[in-house]
Amino acid sequence: MDIAQGGKAYGLLKSQQEETLDSINEAFLSDPKYAEEEDISSKLEMFKKKYMEFDLNDKGEIDLMGLKRMLEKLGLAKTHLELKKMMAEVVGGPSKDTISYHDFLNMMLGGKNAILKLILMFEGMGKEQEPKDVAPPCRKTFSDLP
Repeated sequence: MDIAQGGKAYGLLKSQQEETLDSINEAFLSDPKYAEEEDISSKLEMFKKKYMEFDLNDKGEIDLMGLKRMLEKLGLAKTHLELKKMMAEVVGGPSKDTISYHDFLNMMLGGKNAILKLILMFEGMGKEQEPKDVAPPCRKTFSDLP
């Protein structure tokens, strides 16, 4: 019996996790509630990648440390209390210690503006903007002066 170890085991774990997230994406794609959502399939793919990036415990959920790391990577370090509050806002109460992918999608696609959603949307918008010209400014002459 061949048991996967090390990187191979991790790769297997990640692919199983991705399959689980893909099946949740499929459910959202077929949900009539999101039929009007513009470009839903590419949004779901983007959300899946972002979610997997911060699932530090590899259990298919984002815990407090994953949320902390996510926000630190975005340059927005938060206190423990702020993290707990954000998590409660996403999952709908203080009773859960992790954000499931389903909770994450409900937050990102739902009408409620959770703080985490606003942060992630803002971060996404920043990356989509066209890079500005980095050429030196044009040479000015006396006739250009006011």
